[in-house]
Amino acid sequence: MIFKKLMVVILLNLMLSLSTACNTAGTTPQSISVTVNADGKQIVVQIPIGTTVQTALQKAGISLNNLDRVDPPGYTPLTIDSSVKVTRVIESFEIEDNVIPFTRQTVRNESLPAGQTLMIQPGVNGDQQITYRKVTENGIEVSRSPIKTVVVKEAMPEIVMVGVQTPFTAIPIAGNLVYLTSGDAWIMNSTTGNRRPLVTTGDLDHYIFTLSQDGKWLLYSRKSADNSNGVINSLWVVDVTAPTPKPIDLRVNNVINFADWVPGAGLTISYSTVEPRATPPGWQANNDLIFLTINPDGVILKKDTILGPNSGGIYGWWGTTFSWSSDGQHLAYARPDSVGLVDLKKNALSPLHDLVPLQTQSDWAWVPGLSWSPDNDILFTVIHVSESGSDEASPFFDLAGIVTDNKNTIDIIQQTGMFAYPNPSPLLADKRYQIAFLQAIFPDQSETSRYRLVLMDRDGSNRQIIFPQEGSEGLEPQKISWGPNPSGGNSLSLALIYQGNLWLVNTGTNQAQQITGDGSISRLDWK
Repeated sequence: MIFKKLMVVILLNLMLSLSTACNTAGTTPQSISVTVNADGKQIVVQIPIGTTVQTALQKAGISLNNLDRVDPPGYTPLTIDSSVKVTRVIESFEIEDNVIPFTRQTVRNESLPAGQTLMIQPGVNGDQQITYRKVTENGIEVSRSPIKTVVVKEAMPEIVMVGVQTPFTAIPIAGNLVYLTSGDAWIMNSTTGNRRPLVTTGDLDHYIFTLSQDGKWLLYSRKSADNSNGVINSLWVVDVTAPTPKPIDLRVNNVINFADWVPGAGLTISYSTVEPRATPPGWQANNDLIFLTINPDGVILKKDTILGPNSGGIYGWWGTTFSWSSDGQHLAYARPDSVGLVDLKKNALSPLHDLVPLQTQSDWAWVPGLSWSPDNDILFTVIHVSESGSDEASPFFDLAGIVTDNKNTIDIIQQTGMFAYPNPSPLLADKRYQIAFLQAIFPDQSETSRYRLVLMDRDGSNRQIIFPQEGSEGLEPQKISWGPNPSGGNSLSLALIYQGNLWLVNTGTNQAQQITGDGSISRLDWK
């Protein structure tokens, strides 16, 4: 009996233990608590164990933007009570306008007396826009960096010219002598000490720089500030006699090989154009010829195309040049393969002499210089010669005269060099004239040789070297300018550039006078 009671107690205790164990197993937690920290708030949510952070955020009603960060990452499963941090990341862009301060430049110029200054160009500030990328995290800026800069307006430097005039003796001159120095145009008249600026833009490019027949107007070219727009340069004119010269834009672009006034035709200009190219030499010549007539205010009155764009013969990509007779009745042309006349009635070319084109094996082509006798009967030029008659690599060049009436070519001086640039004088008192030309020091290397200035009579006699002195460095190739001869005497002056300076040579005494000393002159004309 006692045994039965004992067994009942044991069974009861066992059942109680099993019941307790079952109850304990039933209270094991099936969810966890997650605290979400976002937007300055704490949100507690209950989620099943093993649920990802992303689910916890969804339950908390938190939406994420593309740049927001979550710690731990959204794909992380949660197995214990946890804390999730949401960092709000905002990217924004700001545009800031900034001033580009102008710089200051000082240009030394021998044309001004020492110590004198001249404001060439006032400085102008530029504008630029800088775009910044700004990043904030939970409302606090953590980074700000520039990602793009756009120049809205370029700054223009302030340019002040400071005089450093060398005390060379001033001498009287006739007419107007204009010269290009440091990208600006200046004029001398009455004496070489009487100088004043005509154009001070600092961007004259030396391709075109010529006075009208009466010496009143200067035709010149200015380089383009940005030739990516298909413009290499532009043509301008200025009245050099005006108290305050005002440059006039002719609205003509891309003139490299030729532009000149038409003698006796008032304000009429003739010019030829090119097309810009990315490859050397930077253009493709059109070999055209256009006449443009303006009034004194620059208003275009008439425009005529005499020659349309054409190939220009062998090596025509370089371009054709032209030369007017002093009476304006004849216009000569020169190109790599021929010299001749422009038939102004038929608007066509009439060859006078076929040339053997020079094979330069480079990105330039040789075109001979041209000039007319003062009586307009003979065209002086340089011809390329060779023994075989077809040797394009021949180094020999002769100075010749072409009688335009009968097309007879007269060989005057042999082996002058390719850059002889013969230039006859005005008529002298006895109705004769002289010819100035350049003689290569090394005729068989005339492309790179320096030159001597030679004076001779029109038939080639009485030749004499007049500049520079024996033993001195030679001249760079250039066209020499004769001074006017208002008195009709037999003694004239020649203007030339030597080592970047202006020199005058009296042909009566062969005395040379240095006029400037800053070494910055690149072009001149004298009428």
